[in-house]
Amino acid sequence: MTPSEFGLFLISVLTSVAGQFFLKAGASKLGKVNASNWLSHIIGIALTPELLFGLTCYGLGACAYILLLTRVKLSVAGPAVSLVYVFSLLLGYFVFGEPIPVSRIVGLGLIVSGVVLVVWNR
Repeated sequence: MTPSEFGLFLISVLTSVAGQFFLKAGASKLGKVNASNWLSHIIGIALTPELLFGLTCYGLGACAYILLLTRVKLSVAGPAVSLVYVFSLLLGYFVFGEPIPVSRIVGLGLIVSGVVLVVWNR
C-alpha cells in the first residue's frame, strides 16, 4: 500500500471503530429492547446524539473504504479492514470493561496473522 492508500485504510478503520464506540455508548443509554418498548427504542435511536454520531462515523468509514477500493484490490482491502474487530475488542475491554476470554485472543491472533499474510507484498 502506498502512503495515501494506507491513510484511507486508517481513516476507514478508525472511523468504523469510533462508530462502534458511539453506537455502544448510545445503546447503553437506551437499555434492553423487548416486545413492549421496541417503538420507543426506534424513536430513541433517532434522538440519541451518541447513536447519530456513531452512524455518522460509520458513514465516513464507508466513504473512506469506497475510496480505498478505487485504489486497492478488494482481496486486500476486505481482509485488511477486519482489523476493526481487533480494535473493537480492545475498546470493549479498556473502555467498557468487557472481559476477553482466551478463545477471543486466539481468534484475534488469527485475524492479525491473516491480515499480515494478505497484505504482505512480495
